[in-house]
Amino acid sequence: MSAPPRHAAPITAPVLAGILAALAMIGPFTIDTYLPSFPFISADLHATPAQIQQTLSFYLFTMALMTLFHGTLSDSFGRRPVILTALSLYVVTAVGCAMADTLPQLLFWRAVQGLTAGAGMIVGRAIIRDSFAGHDAQRLMSVVTMIFGIAPAIAPVIGGWLQGAFGWRAIFWFLATYGAVLFLASARWLPETHPVSAARQPFHAGPLLRNYLQLGSDRRLVLLCLVVAFNFSGFFLYIVSAPAVIYDLLHLTATDFAWLFVPGIGGVMFGAFLSGRLAGRVSPRRTVLIGYMTMTCAAAGNILYCMLLPPALPWTVLPVMMYTIGMALTMPSVSLMTLDLFPQLRGMTSSLQGFAHSLTAGIAAGVISPLLSHSALTLALGMGGLLLLGGASWVLYLRIAEE
Repeated sequence: MSAPPRHAAPITAPVLAGILAALAMIGPFTIDTYLPSFPFISADLHATPAQIQQTLSFYLFTMALMTLFHGTLSDSFGRRPVILTALSLYVVTAVGCAMADTLPQLLFWRAVQGLTAGAGMIVGRAIIRDSFAGHDAQRLMSVVTMIFGIAPAIAPVIGGWLQGAFGWRAIFWFLATYGAVLFLASARWLPETHPVSAARQPFHAGPLLRNYLQLGSDRRLVLLCLVVAFNFSGFFLYIVSAPAVIYDLLHLTATDFAWLFVPGIGGVMFGAFLSGRLAGRVSPRRTVLIGYMTMTCAAAGNILYCMLLPPALPWTVLPVMMYTIGMALTMPSVSLMTLDLFPQLRGMTSSLQGFAHSLTAGIAAGVISPLLSHSALTLALGMGGLLLLGGASWVLYLRIAEE
C-alpha cells in the first residue's frame, strides 16, 4: 500500500476497510434512514406522497451528475481533499434538511446533498485500487462491501426509531452527526494514495473532455458500468418502493422496515463474503456467472410466487435476499474489471461507473417505482426486467472482450 502522508496517521488494511466502508455507507444512510418518515414528512410539509418521492429523485439525479467529477477531481488534486471537502459540505446539507420548513426548501437541500454524498463511494474504489492489486484488491473490495451492507439494514430501523421518538427532523440531525464524525476520522487516518509524485491528471477543460470522450467511447467500459447499474437497480427498486411494500402490500408499520431491509442486506453481506472467499480460487468471470445464475433463480421465483399468491412474510422478502446474494457476488469482480481498463484514470473511471449507477437508481426511484409499486407482481417483473438488461450488458461485454 502507498505510504501515508505526514498529515495522516499510519493505517492498517482493516482500519482502511472500515473507513472506506463508512464513507460508502453515507449513500444508503442518506436514502434509507428517512424512508419510514415519508407519510409524516408529507403531512408536516403539506405535500403529496408523489412530491415527497421527488426528494429522493432530486438527490439521486444530482448525485449522478456529481459522480462524473468526484473521481476526476481526485485524479487531479488527490483523494483526501475531495473526501474531506465533500464530508464538510454534506454536514451543512444535512443541517439544511433538518431545518427545512417547506417542500421547496427540502427539495433544494436534498438536491445539494446529492452533490456531496457520492464522493466516499467513488473515491473509495480508487483508493482500494491505488493500494492493492489482483486478489488482494478483490478481497478488500469484498470486505468493504460486507461492512457497507450493514447500512441499508440498520438505516430504516434507526429512522423508524428516530421518527417514533423525535420526529423526522431528528433523522437529518443524525446524518449531520454521522458526517461530522466521519470527517474527523478521515482527517485523522485516511491516507493519500494518489500523491503529487504520481501521474496526476491536469484539471483543465481540454484534457478532461478528451479523457471523458476516451472513456465514454470505450464499449467495454460502458457495458461493465451498465452491468453493475442494472443489477443493483433490480434490488434498489424494492428499496425505493419500501414505503409501498411495507405500508400498502404487507400492511406493516414504521418500525417494521427491517422485514425488507435486513434480509436484503444480509444477502449483500453473504454474497460479498462469498466473493472474497472465491478470490484466487475461482476466476472473476466464473464468479460473475455464478452470481447471475443466483439472481436469475431469485427473479424467476419472485415472479412465480407473485403470480400465484398474495404478498406475505417471509415469502415476499426471501427472493430479494437471494437476489442480493448474486448481486454482491458479481459486483466486486465487475468493479475491478472496470477500474483495470484505464489504470491512469481510475478516479474518472470510478466516476463514470458511479454516474451509471446513480442515474439508473434515480430512474428506478423517480420513474419505475411510481409505476410499479402498486403491485407485488409488477415489482417482481421490474426486478426481472432490470436483471435481464444487466445480463445482456454482460454478454455483450464478453463478446467484445474476446474480439
